[in-house]
Amino acid sequence: MCCHYVKVLANVCICSVGDFGARRLVFWASTIPLAVWRKRPDYSGVSMARLPYADLSHPEARPLVERIVAERGSVLHLYQMLLHSPAVAGGWLNYLTSIRQLSTLPGDLRELVIMRVAAINGAPYEADQHAPIALKEGVSQAQLDALSDWEASSLFSERERAVLAYTDAMTRQVQVPEPVFQAARAAMGSEKLIVELTATVAAYNMVSRFLEALQVHSHDHR
Repeated sequence: MCCHYVKVLANVCICSVGDFGARRLVFWASTIPLAVWRKRPDYSGVSMARLPYADLSHPEARPLVERIVAERGSVLHLYQMLLHSPAVAGGWLNYLTSIRQLSTLPGDLRELVIMRVAAINGAPYEADQHAPIALKEGVSQAQLDALSDWEASSLFSERERAVLAYTDAMTRQVQVPEPVFQAARAAMGSEKLIVELTATVAAYNMVSRFLEALQVHSHDHR
């Protein structure tokens, strides 16, 4: 048995056990169930999703497939699962495009929110997709490493701490205490930005819950 480490947001031990035809993988993460890592093994062509992925050549899916490829370059696993219902996939694409590309929420705050939601909900696909984007938007690797215990870290500004506390409350408790809301509102500085922050937290909780309920992962065979 071999064991090696991948450093992203926690120390994650990946161990291969048994024969190569049916490898079992053991993941260990500290502090919270933080199933977040960049490099994960090939599952030998076996899909781990609970449903087969949609047929991208289906006539009902084809127009949206072409739009997704034009806008995003390829159809990711998430959208191929959503395309079982083109109507839902289309609405989802419009909503997430608004959150990620049309919102005025600063990109570093948006990606901190997304990565924190992924960490709390144990959603590795969400983190796989957004860790590189977070780094590109100006979030540091040290901040990503400290995100699981951000309250004890000195790496986050007062504005970032207010945003993370709001994210935690919305994700863990749903109901947000008044002091947490008022701190986030003050940190955002406008009704527009607090609405965009709230919609971003809500949207990526939706994403992680869909992904984890159907066990969608970036290593799945399609």
